[in-house]
Amino acid sequence: MAYWLFKTEPDTFGIDDLAARSNQTEPWDGVRNYQARNFLRDQVKADDKVFIYHSSCKQVGIAGVARVVREGYPDETQFDPESPYFDPKSSREQPRWYRVDVKFEQKFPAILSLQSIKAMPQITELGLVKKGHRLSIMPVSESEWQVLLNKAV
Repeated sequence: MAYWLFKTEPDTFGIDDLAARSNQTEPWDGVRNYQARNFLRDQVKADDKVFIYHSSCKQVGIAGVARVVREGYPDETQFDPESPYFDPKSSREQPRWYRVDVKFEQKFPAILSLQSIKAMPQITELGLVKKGHRLSIMPVSESEWQVLLNKAV
């Protein structure tokens, strides 16, 4: 099992949206960064744990946990001309973008803020705390996962 952090904008889709669908899975789609795509396509596996991170909002930080229930497969939004994620250069024979399915596991009592994450001396390798790191999907080491999880709950 591996650990990940997936960024999302809660006004589009956040932990509460995922929790509302807790009896089913949700596709994590719309990722349009090649490095993040490569993680989804090649490295994110079923049963991996995911921190759901709210960005571009008033309370930026980790909101809860999900679990990957389906490994990378082509993101259908790339083929839909009506979708904001449509990619005319992509084809079903050679898809450019991938997604995984996730399932809600836990919402934290409060957002674990970016400010408090940056203040933790044990958190040094997470891309979130490194200057210039803007990926929407990033790996989290097991030790840093445990530190963050223990602080959040």
